Amino acid sequence: MFDRRGRFHAQVSCRATPGDPSPSSARATRCSVTAPTLLAAADPAVAPEPASRADAAPLATDLRELLTSVRAFLRDRVRPIEPRLAQHEFRDLLPELTALRSEVKARGLWAPFLPRTLGGRGLTLAEYAEVSAVLGESPVGHYLFNCQAPDVGNMELLHTHGTPEQQQRWLRPLVDGMVRSCFSMTEPDYPGSNPVWMGTRAVRDGDEYVITGHKWFTSSADGAAFAVVMAVTDPDAAPHRRASMFLVPMDAPGVALVRNVSIMGEAGSDWASHAELRYDAVRVPAADRLGPEGAGFALAQERLGPGRIHHCMRWIGICERAFDLMCARAATRELAPGRPLGLSDTVQGWVADSRAEIDAARLYVLDTARRIDADGASAARDAISAIKFYVAGVLQRVLDRAIQTHGALGVTDDTPLAYWYRHERGARIYDGADEVHKASLARRILKRYGMESRG
Repeated sequence: MFDRRGRFHAQVSCRATPGDPSPSSARATRCSVTAPTLLAAADPAVAPEPASRADAAPLATDLRELLTSVRAFLRDRVRPIEPRLAQHEFRDLLPELTALRSEVKARGLWAPFLPRTLGGRGLTLAEYAEVSAVLGESPVGHYLFNCQAPDVGNMELLHTHGTPEQQQRWLRPLVDGMVRSCFSMTEPDYPGSNPVWMGTRAVRDGDEYVITGHKWFTSSADGAAFAVVMAVTDPDAAPHRRASMFLVPMDAPGVALVRNVSIMGEAGSDWASHAELRYDAVRVPAADRLGPEGAGFALAQERLGPGRIHHCMRWIGICERAFDLMCARAATRELAPGRPLGLSDTVQGWVADSRAEIDAARLYVLDTARRIDADGASAARDAISAIKFYVAGVLQRVLDRAIQTHGALGVTDDTPLAYWYRHERGARIYDGADEVHKASLARRILKRYGMESRG
């Protein structure tokens, strides 16, 4: 079970082993010592592939081979270490995780979203979406393959908008996995749903900017080498032209990591954390501004579209895993001798609804990714908003059904369901609250029918 620091401990369980898909094993094993992990017994890498799993189009042979290789690595090299992932702080396992990252590189699977010139596979957004869903079935999948947020978005920004000097200093080490980064935008005193309103200022002083402000939920700041910081450079400009982006070393004078914010009882460490930061008169050379002055919001929006695809497909990976757990439990948990829980009409409804919703979500996200590939993010603006709240809702419903199917076991930390429910409840809040996305989408649609906007 989890302790208050988010670490697992083995315990004796006198019941069928949770998540064991084998009915004979479930009946034979009534009392056993179990060491639950973040990735529970119903492993999507080896569980039966759902016959109805959807895809919007046939996969190319090379992409199918890549997905097979990724799944095999997760099954053979990552699954065995997961008990240690569950029992220790993330930072304590960095040597072992670093060795696994080196193996990923050696197998040619490193950062496949990157162009080939940077050592990636040159995947389209839609192709990488398929990879992201597989990686999402493991809490360290993206990290081990150097596909983790927020580094993915920062790499893309530096690749498309960084100067040659910025790319040499920041992008190359990030691509090679030698350093990590963070993205510092959200502030505790301003609503995250209004990204053009923030208090952090960057004041020009000769060849430098002086940055002062207070941020939080800066994910993965603990241990990062640098931050991409959003700060207001011209408070009198039009709202979407007020802010700029800056590359700020985390060891620069005036940068203070106040704390890792505790998320429902777990503060985390290193990459697996969300930090509160203060910038106290931090001096940054003007050469470390990313993009033109006043372009911060535009760059953030450019980063948003692909990032939304990555997040949504990761959520779908979690859904697939929760679905496997739910089905394994329903098929093997007996309410009476010879009567499995899965004979219940209610549980069958949960299984059917979950399968349909996961497939619909997958198809919606893949279609959106293909539209972005073909016509750009602006052409897919409505879908980019819609997939966020739709997939986040599917994620919460699937997790809730899986927990309910497990009964009292579902709210314990003997399976990963409660962990995911705690940490992924924020999916409906971060990256813009669902309610904001729904209202924005509805206004855009109704405007096409002649409704005038009143603010």
